[in-house]
Amino acid sequence: MGTLTIRNVDELTHDRLRRRAAENGRSVEAEVRDILAREVRRPKQNLLMSLHAAMQEIGGVDLELPARTEPPRDVDLS
Repeated sequence: MGTLTIRNVDELTHDRLRRRAAENGRSVEAEVRDILAREVRRPKQNLLMSLHAAMQEIGGVDLELPARTEPPRDVDLS
């Protein structure tokens, strides 16, 4: 297993890491390991962007859009 040392972490970042670690019941070191492991496993593109790129490679797809026959509904933000 490799070792990584990170120097000169600003106080705000370190404080947020400590709080996040405490919320998750871990040490700061374990929290940083978890963050790094999740981040490097993330795909470069999300699913929709991957689908878009795949469709572009074959020339795209034309979809028939139905006409809108009803006016938009009001949104209640209360």
